[in-house]
Amino acid sequence: MNAFDWDGRLVSYPAERAQAYRASGEWSEVPTGGRLHESALRFGDRTALITAEATFTYRELDERTDQIAAAFGRVGLRRGDPVIFQVTNRAATVLAWYGCLKAGLVPVATLSQHRMHEIGHISRKVGAVGHIVEAGLSFDLVRFAREVADGHPTMRHLFTIGGESGIDDLGLDIPPTEAREFVESIEAQTDSEDVAVFQLSGGTTGVPKVIPRIHAEYWNNALFYARALGWTEDSTVAHLIPVIHNAGISCALHATHAVGATLVLANPDAGPAFELMARSDVTDVLIGHGHYQAVQTSAFDAVLPTLRHTVLSGAKVSPELFARVDTGRWAGQMFGMSEGMFLVTPLDAPASARASTVGVPIAKSDEIRIIDPGTEQQLPDGEVGELCCRGPYTIPGYFDAPDHNVDAFTSDGFYRTGDLAAWHEFDGRRYLAIEGRIKDLINRGGEKVNAEEVELLLMQHPAIASAAVVAAPDERLGERACAYLVASNGTELTMVQIQEHMDSLGVAKFKWPERLVWVPELPRTNVGKVNKKSLRADVVARVEAERAQS
Repeated sequence: MNAFDWDGRLVSYPAERAQAYRASGEWSEVPTGGRLHESALRFGDRTALITAEATFTYRELDERTDQIAAAFGRVGLRRGDPVIFQVTNRAATVLAWYGCLKAGLVPVATLSQHRMHEIGHISRKVGAVGHIVEAGLSFDLVRFAREVADGHPTMRHLFTIGGESGIDDLGLDIPPTEAREFVESIEAQTDSEDVAVFQLSGGTTGVPKVIPRIHAEYWNNALFYARALGWTEDSTVAHLIPVIHNAGISCALHATHAVGATLVLANPDAGPAFELMARSDVTDVLIGHGHYQAVQTSAFDAVLPTLRHTVLSGAKVSPELFARVDTGRWAGQMFGMSEGMFLVTPLDAPASARASTVGVPIAKSDEIRIIDPGTEQQLPDGEVGELCCRGPYTIPGYFDAPDHNVDAFTSDGFYRTGDLAAWHEFDGRRYLAIEGRIKDLINRGGEKVNAEEVELLLMQHPAIASAAVVAAPDERLGERACAYLVASNGTELTMVQIQEHMDSLGVAKFKWPERLVWVPELPRTNVGKVNKKSLRADVVARVEAERAQS
């Protein structure tokens, strides 16, 4: 039973499944912050974290985050209070994350690029009490946080990374023994099915849906991932995509610390990131498809001498990219989602499976079905259908979204991912391949942009009568949003005017269209729907023609 039930807006795991996950050991009774403390007791003097500005051992990280947790308690934050994160890959980000967890607070994992359109909605939905932002970025997040708090019914606390009210100095005056006593008092009140973290979806209609992850499963999700890749205390793991992402937390932060490994946390700028990785003798790295192109440059050569394993994620892997990271070492793939399910290439998989599939589930109780889209009919191996899943760390429902949950889950609780997939066999073993998607998304460097959300935002402009957004191929980011627009009064807006419109609505910049095509009318199917297949073919042809001319 949850200590706090969020006014009945949570969907709990069915009792029989929860009991089975506990019996199998896939769920834990230890709160998430307590799992870090267990690692610190075991690996105390080993290096836990390396960033451009700081290094921490496990003991240092554990003691410092105890102090931050106690400081959060001193200022009046209470167990269960949600705290919005809008930060980048900094050492203080990690301190703040673990400090929140140890104080019994609930981190809300938003992006530094999110703006009022997203943050205003999310913070009110979860009743956010605190907001942690990074100072000194090109966009003034401190001022933005004050704007979010203006008139907000629950927001009371602002903390910064850098600048005033900085996380770096928080709680330094609290003796470590006193801080540890505070953390243990919080953990004594924490139920394993309490919400540990709120993550966000990237692929639903409208603003992101809220994903509740609970203490029983969240750290173990990361532990299973680390074990699948053979990580130990001798591994040094690099991560350069945003850490306050489910992939960043589960595949990097929690995964490395679950097994006593070292996390090298870099920012997305490939040049400095590769230099930090090389200096740190990195053995393992996760590369999102926003960095696929950078990996194929000579700058990545500095990382290769110590590299043992490269995991690729986010888009189809070309033979050239696979050869670049697999020759003389190991390369594989992973596929995951904030809602839960992770698949990873087994270390002993043949190269053909590693290059063409995303592997197998990481927990023994994970269940996968491939169904005929729009039905619950299961398809045989080899046939492409919708990927559906449930398991010990896959959510049973979104937070406060009963109507959406009806469509997002099957009648027996399998999550409908919206991805197309099929099972393939290599050397007698089944591996899953992602074959496309049903959901209308643009995957821009790993950030999922919902096409319908952008279309509705565009059509709020009086000069736009209708809009259709599709993915345009892009060599660096994989995809960018292309908007096909019909003018309401014959006047075609410029890109600058479109950007000003999106900015005025407070929309995260990565959702803004980056290509415009004005048309007299949108093409339709024989049942009257916008023919996006035709539009996708058109934009691919346009991009290919531009490349041929360059």
